[in-house]
Amino acid sequence: MATQSELQDIDDLPPSAKLVFKVLEYKGALTQKQIVEESMLSARTVRYALERLEELGVVEEDIYFADARQNLYEIDEMPDAAADGCEAQNCAD
Repeated sequence: MATQSELQDIDDLPPSAKLVFKVLEYKGALTQKQIVEESMLSARTVRYALERLEELGVVEEDIYFADARQNLYEIDEMPDAAADGCEAQNCAD
C-alpha cells in the first residue's frame, strides 16, 4: 500500500488522478480501458492520471497477458520489510 508521504503527494494531484487511484485501490489491477469504464473519465484523462501516479511511484504498469497490446495497472505494494518498519515506528511513537 502507499506510504504516508505518497498519500500526501496524492492529495496534491488533480481530482481525476485521485479517482483513478481509488478505482485501482477498490478494484485491483485493471487495464486502461477498464479504468475508463469504471471511472467514467475520458481515455485521455485516465492516461494523464496514470502518468502522474506512475511519476509518484504509487502505480506500476505490467503486461496484460490476455491482450499484449494493453497494459495492466495496479497500486504498487510496499515490500513487507518496509511495511514492518513503518508499523514498528508507529508502535514506538
